[in-house]
Amino acid sequence: MNGLLMIGIAIVVLGGAYIIYGRWLANKWGIDIKAKTPAYVKEDGVDYIPTPKAVVFAHQFSSIAGAGPVTGPIIAAMFGWLPALLWILVGGVFFGAVHDFGALYASVKNEGKSIGCIIEQYIGRTGKKLFLLFSWIFSALVIAAFADIVTSTFNGFTATGAKSTPNAAAASISMLYIVVALLFGLFVRYKKPSQGLEFVMGIILLLVMLAVGISFPLYFSKNFWTVVVFAYIFLASITPMWLLMQPRDYLSSFLLIGMIIGAVLGVIVARPSMNLPAFTGFVVNGKLLFPTLFVTIACGAVSGFHSLVSSGTSSKQVQNEKDMLTIGFGAMLVESLLAVVALVAVGSLAVGGKMPKGTPFSLFASSVAGFLGILGIPKHIAVCVMTMFVSALALTTLDSVARIGRMSFQEFFIDENTDKSKLSPFMKLVTNNYFSTIVTLAIGLALSFGGYNNVWPLFGSANQLLSALVLIALSVFLKTTGRKGFMLWAPMCIMLAVTFTALVQAILGIVKKLSAGNFVFLTDGLQLIFAVLLGALGIMVAVSCFKKLASKEELKAQKLEA
Repeated sequence: MNGLLMIGIAIVVLGGAYIIYGRWLANKWGIDIKAKTPAYVKEDGVDYIPTPKAVVFAHQFSSIAGAGPVTGPIIAAMFGWLPALLWILVGGVFFGAVHDFGALYASVKNEGKSIGCIIEQYIGRTGKKLFLLFSWIFSALVIAAFADIVTSTFNGFTATGAKSTPNAAAASISMLYIVVALLFGLFVRYKKPSQGLEFVMGIILLLVMLAVGISFPLYFSKNFWTVVVFAYIFLASITPMWLLMQPRDYLSSFLLIGMIIGAVLGVIVARPSMNLPAFTGFVVNGKLLFPTLFVTIACGAVSGFHSLVSSGTSSKQVQNEKDMLTIGFGAMLVESLLAVVALVAVGSLAVGGKMPKGTPFSLFASSVAGFLGILGIPKHIAVCVMTMFVSALALTTLDSVARIGRMSFQEFFIDENTDKSKLSPFMKLVTNNYFSTIVTLAIGLALSFGGYNNVWPLFGSANQLLSALVLIALSVFLKTTGRKGFMLWAPMCIMLAVTFTALVQAILGIVKKLSAGNFVFLTDGLQLIFAVLLGALGIMVAVSCFKKLASKEELKAQKLEA
């Protein structure tokens, strides 16, 4: 198949899904454009901040569009482009977009509460505790995987000790992004410019940062960047949203969406061929299509992490309920389009039906840089920009998950009726922003020493399992509030089957390393402990939710007007 035709099919399917299925869901569940959202009701200037739709969309998309939609489809292409494309489109529409929109919707309708607190309200306190513990462990895994990706991308030296200019330039641009985001956040906060002026300033600042970063690359080692990255995500976790995360995500969205548009335009001009076979078999390199394909593509189709962003940060910024469809449903569809672009990219580089050698990041960067080159962008600039694009995907996820991990840790110890003015010394410690952030980041740092490749299989399994648990919880919420939730039943059952199978395989893989004698306790040991905990917690949360879902009880007191 031609790459242009594949992109065209994806745009039609995803665009049609937004217009038809997305709007149908919004009408089915009910949107009240006159309702005061949690951003207004609980406005505190830190987490709850009424924010324009475009800015919240930028935050949502920048946070959820991590490394998954690039790496997943490229790795999954070993089964052929057809299974990967079908799952990206079907999964993105009926699993991922519904999941993300549902989590945002439920949170906005429940005072901006996280999914964990929603579970407490509709399922029970035990379910909430189990889910928050699961979410915290999962957050540590995300930090480990994505921190290793970012620091490796920033590493200014190759394995031979030679300088790597694209990496050093990406690091320089990223540091500029952080400094400029702080200044931009202060400007927007106190000068309150129009959205039009914000947009123009964002474009100008992006171009300036790219030019300066490429001209003045920063050559430092991976260890140096590990310290810098963890210091940054610590600050991102505790500073007000308007000061750092909102402006950084807003500015990052110009790069991320710009690169997608640039890649699509490049495909239109280049019309690359898909040099991979449509289907290679149900077993490839000893890996079964089920569940490998679904877990590997991950964020490009459905991701449990997205629910933590939807309910943890985005829901607290929505200024009108009508914005939720664009923010929740729309951002996921754009991410699925990015996954299709990644699939086309690797297909265009294949030779004789075989995937080229190299990491998914290097393959994606070199292929899209080639597409951009057709548009007249010099190769060295295109490579630097694409390296920055890859690092931006991971870094914007890192700052969000650090905050979400911190909040999950704190919420585990506090119930809805807890009097925060009468906390014991221990409770004050574990709910302290600084302490909870340090604990979360310390676990993530320890896991990151195992490297991205070792952490990713466990992260992928946990991520998909989280999506299944959220879908069950959302089904309970919809039932107990008198709304229809039948559209979630098939996705949640399928994802449970996929993820428990994959999690068992991940545990067996770690155990094999133990029997082979190459087991490292600090990394493999932690992963094994976390894998067993995640499996056990997943079962307990699922059972708790299914019991409530199977109950005929209608919680009239909780019923909301549709």
